[in-house]
Amino acid sequence: MKILVLNCGSSSIKYKLIDMESQNVMAQGGVEKVGLEGAFLKFTKPNGEKEIIEKAIPEHTAGIELIFSVLTDSVNGAISSLDEIDAVGHRVVHGGEKFNKSVLIDESVINNIEECIKIAPLHNPPNLKGIRAIQNLLPAVPQVAVFDTAFHQTMPQEAYMYALPYELYENDGVRRYGFHGTSHRYVSQRAFEMLNIAPEGSKMITCHIGNGGSITAIKDGLSVDTSMGMTPLEGLVMGTRAGDIDTGAITYLMEREHFDTETISNILNKKSGLLGISGVSSDMRDVRAAIAAGNQRAKLALDMFIYRVKKYIGSYVAVLGGVDVIVFTGGIGENVDVVREAICDNMECFGVKLNKEVNADVHGDEKIISTPDSPTTVVVIPTDEEYMIASDTLDIVSKL
Repeated sequence: MKILVLNCGSSSIKYKLIDMESQNVMAQGGVEKVGLEGAFLKFTKPNGEKEIIEKAIPEHTAGIELIFSVLTDSVNGAISSLDEIDAVGHRVVHGGEKFNKSVLIDESVINNIEECIKIAPLHNPPNLKGIRAIQNLLPAVPQVAVFDTAFHQTMPQEAYMYALPYELYENDGVRRYGFHGTSHRYVSQRAFEMLNIAPEGSKMITCHIGNGGSITAIKDGLSVDTSMGMTPLEGLVMGTRAGDIDTGAITYLMEREHFDTETISNILNKKSGLLGISGVSSDMRDVRAAIAAGNQRAKLALDMFIYRVKKYIGSYVAVLGGVDVIVFTGGIGENVDVVREAICDNMECFGVKLNKEVNADVHGDEKIISTPDSPTTVVVIPTDEEYMIASDTLDIVSKL
């Protein structure tokens, strides 16, 4: 079965076409700047080379039509006809409390995703545009929605509630939902397979660390807490996001500087984190280069980044009553050995003994990086959210 995976953002469309029988990625790429000047499609050709097609792409349907033309191209295509696409799996950011698993898309599902727009106004609308585009272009092809939030719907109420007036939860849905759920679910399942351990009785902490980042406490294979909240702003220091902050500081700034909600949201989401502290960049590579050049603010940004991760790991050890496995994933978690080493430093009290020599050689590989005698196993597992989406899609469509 050939499954097309789509991840539609406000001005982008990422895609992968996966043959689930061979687990081969047949085609992949992405459209950028949808609805903007300078729009283009960047894709990987069959020989592995990258190619860019610059073309006006006014909206998402036009972007998906361009993707389809490349997929079926006689020279660079992966399939001879769109009839070869058996199903489409969509990343949907927010499922609220309505979805605790992936589902076959029908009008009822679409209506429920639309209802979640009030708590995900930036993400759910473009996700829906992708779904509607496929309905128009491939009306007979089944579609599946895979939600970032679904994995965290097993969190207990004491973990997901905010200590606000209860009616704000009842009337407005204000609570913690968590994100990166597809990634946390994939790497935790892969860790169970890799280490040959059963989910039942296990205590695992998964660290998805990239430009955006979150940490999840997993007990018996289920999410029991996670660092992101109602939005992806809560939790870790990220590339441009502040993470945890005293809300009193926000109201203080709004009063003192006369910031409106749009301005304060822009500061917290796009001008903070590594970028805000370092004044250099949101990219960890640029921050590390600045540190090497003696930039003290860049060093502070990295120190804060590492401290926040350690703090969450420690709190989740307390929540779980111990830890058996710690997983690193995401762009930084998979590739930056010095950050992993700094996070694991002084964690012997949690049973962590890092093999520094092995860790230094792991960049995007699946590998155990703790010592053989470490009570807590530490592993690096590259995430594959697209495969997880395709796998869920296969499971659901196969039952039709």
